[in-house]
Amino acid sequence: MQTFVPEELEDDILTDLMEEINELYEASEQTLIELELRPTDNELQRSLFRSIHTIKGDLGLVNFGPMIPLLQHVEDLLDFLRKGEVDYTSTMSDLVLLTMDRVKNFVLEVMNAGSAQYDEHLHSQLVEAIEQVQPSNKSRHEALLTDAVLLLNPDLELSLQQKNNMSDGADAPPATLANTGIPKHLSVEQHMDMLFFREMMKTIEHRSNYWGGRGDRIAKLALYINHLAAKPIDEEQLAVACYVHDFGMAFMPLHILNKTDSYTDNEFNLMRSHVYKSARLLEHLEQWDHARKIVMQHHERPDGSGYPLGIKEQDICAGARLLAILDTYDALTHSRAHNKQAPMSKKEAVIHMNRNAKGQFSPEWMRHFNHAMTILLTKQAS
Repeated sequence: MQTFVPEELEDDILTDLMEEINELYEASEQTLIELELRPTDNELQRSLFRSIHTIKGDLGLVNFGPMIPLLQHVEDLLDFLRKGEVDYTSTMSDLVLLTMDRVKNFVLEVMNAGSAQYDEHLHSQLVEAIEQVQPSNKSRHEALLTDAVLLLNPDLELSLQQKNNMSDGADAPPATLANTGIPKHLSVEQHMDMLFFREMMKTIEHRSNYWGGRGDRIAKLALYINHLAAKPIDEEQLAVACYVHDFGMAFMPLHILNKTDSYTDNEFNLMRSHVYKSARLLEHLEQWDHARKIVMQHHERPDGSGYPLGIKEQDICAGARLLAILDTYDALTHSRAHNKQAPMSKKEAVIHMNRNAKGQFSPEWMRHFNHAMTILLTKQAS
């Protein structure tokens, strides 16, 4: 490891630098989410290029040399992208975000400690991997990008390997959604539990005029997206959470469930309590403990404004981050008592959610959601 000690800089210069990097990082997250939906949109591609170019320029102004070669090669890659010479992929998105993470952590370490550690050999390997991505070798792009991503985060190896296997046709995601949200290859006990939860949900759906089929819709889409993302979430736990997460709604008064006016504060707090009621139904079923955690957290938000605990992105489990997205998507595309507007089309809902994603939805799982919806909507239109 090498140690970087910057020239003497005023504190407000570093603070301004960090603020701009954070702003550009958030803007880039949103751009990458939209690129999953519109991968050939040249304005989005140019916006991403400008963000990296600006960060590289800012670091150059304060002579933060160790990060500049890496940013330069990512910028060169995005230059190929905006010129239409290489294609956008989800792995490219991973590379951009992981590079920006590394830059943010480097600057933060300088701010906090007056110096920063970095691995010059690793950076050389990264530069070598990225610069090999050329317009002339498109068949190698995904493998080269994967090499670079794994250098930045070796923990992603299994997930990326599964993605590559799927691209070769092994264990590929289905072309259409399954008929139910019940996974295959369950044990006898798991299958019995799953059928029980699904039948209970169907009964609960009858308590409201607006819920018919909701459990299956959400569970099917959740398993599809998880499969497309290389199954980072245990699919049995995810499926149970999808069927169970609104069980607590069955214990709400009907006049509140079917109310067409806005909720009072007391009514809203009562509705919020459904997460506790739903989670407690799984409290003594140890084999579904992670499903209980997903249920408990599915109304939390990355910016900490959710409920019941107000935890942030890094503390919310992946299953809850995905379920939060799908819960909202289903609400937008189907009639709800307290929503007087007509349901949105699937495409309208996806666009609306992307416009309002910041702070509300996990950027990582919005990318997976967008990827899946692009596939499904394209097939629907064909």
